[in-house]
Amino acid sequence: MSERPILLSVEGITKAYPGVVANSDVSFAIREGEVHALLGENGAGKSTMVKMIYGLVKPDTGRMTWKGGDYAPAAPRVARATGVAMVFQHFSLFEALNVAENVALGMENPPPMKQLAARIKAVSEEYGLPLDPSRMVGDLSAGERQRVEIIRCLLQDPRLLIMDEPTSVLTPQEVEVLFRTLRQLSAEGTAILYISHKLEEIRSLCDAATILRRGKVVGTADPKASTARELAEMMVGATLTPPERPAPKDWGGPHAALEVKRLAVASPIAFGTSLKDVTFTVRKGEVLGIAGVAGNGQDELLLALSGEIRSGDGMVKATGVSVGAMGPAERRKIGFVMAPEDRLGHGAAPDMSLVENAFLTGGVRKGLTRNGFINWPAAREFAEAIIKTYDVRTPGSHVAARALSGGNLQKFVVGRELMQNPDVIVINQPTWGVDAAAAAAIRQAILDRAAEGAAVVVISQDLEELLEIADTFAVLNEGRLTAPRPVKGLTIDQIGLMMGGAHGMEVAHLAEA
Repeated sequence: MSERPILLSVEGITKAYPGVVANSDVSFAIREGEVHALLGENGAGKSTMVKMIYGLVKPDTGRMTWKGGDYAPAAPRVARATGVAMVFQHFSLFEALNVAENVALGMENPPPMKQLAARIKAVSEEYGLPLDPSRMVGDLSAGERQRVEIIRCLLQDPRLLIMDEPTSVLTPQEVEVLFRTLRQLSAEGTAILYISHKLEEIRSLCDAATILRRGKVVGTADPKASTARELAEMMVGATLTPPERPAPKDWGGPHAALEVKRLAVASPIAFGTSLKDVTFTVRKGEVLGIAGVAGNGQDELLLALSGEIRSGDGMVKATGVSVGAMGPAERRKIGFVMAPEDRLGHGAAPDMSLVENAFLTGGVRKGLTRNGFINWPAAREFAEAIIKTYDVRTPGSHVAARALSGGNLQKFVVGRELMQNPDVIVINQPTWGVDAAAAAAIRQAILDRAAEGAAVVVISQDLEELLEIADTFAVLNEGRLTAPRPVKGLTIDQIGLMMGGAHGMEVAHLAEA
């Protein structure tokens, strides 16, 4: 790769916001056809950096060059015209429109719809990401939706493609398809700037890596010549210790702390997935891992367990109490707490301070009211305890939730629930978008809480995470849950097949192969 000419050069870029320096004197270069990783903890400045490259944010000082000439995009359309395209972590698609209509909305001058549909079909097949232009986006899987975003970018014929956490919603098989496409683009001369917390992916795919820590470049690496642990320790500047599973305890018999029987609820979400006959039990001290491709009923399961969707009598029991008719506050009172996937809006109120957000769900369990009034000093103490325990990077507990980076807000939301000493806890995507050090801390906290006797359900698309912390494992597919089975002996390939909709015989055949 070294002989290829430099496409984009970033020189001494600095960007500051009130109270925080997002990027400080950042410099690196990306060569034509190179797959370049941008690594760092949450809050390290990765998102700000790529937003400046894409024209969403203007740097305070420093300079960028494109093929040797000055490059200072005033808006994304200028970046796109230059040859820069970006696939964001959160999809920006309209579910009620078809694929071709969504692609047209992202183009400056879209061709006639029939011509565009033909181009989508041709380009998607050329790059191994086949798409039907006439399909409604609301009917697509998460992996297919990502294809729409990628094809929309490829139709611009980009010279630099920025990808932010592109595999967080994909099965292992879909990841392989994506990587084949990215390698094909690289071979054709398209540079790729790749952001991911999945370090084994970085090692497999990327040619070079720039590591950021607290806004500054702290090193570069050849990912293929480094171990995932070495990369993670460069990111955090410290030695990492993997989560330790405490010795199991006998909590007094087989009685379930959480019992779900034939749970069936209609989805309240447009293009959502209704739950069908979901059955499982979780004992005290047990961690049940539930995998599945996004959009297969994970959000609906969380809503049904949290009480935001009410269920039939006897369908959900927690700590021996039937909770189907209870709302979230009543469930919290008996020690049944939840942390949703959508941290900003569902897990936290964006414009409220961290103190106020700590009170929103911790008020009941932590006794943060006195004589009918909020005990603000106690609420502040609780918020500051979460910040300290979970290393939440923030100027203080007075800061609004929306001011935190995604990973730091995730640490706050998960920590808030775990620090309420729950008897039963359900967490959807506990380490989504979180760096290696923070992910290890959250996983350890989950294991510690289970060791103290809590029944834990972890819903996650990170299969390595589930294999690391779960005792039993099930897959949610089209609103149905497979029978939970012990994690011991399961392989990533078997799980990937189950996530894709394969059942008993096919998975068993793979195990024998």
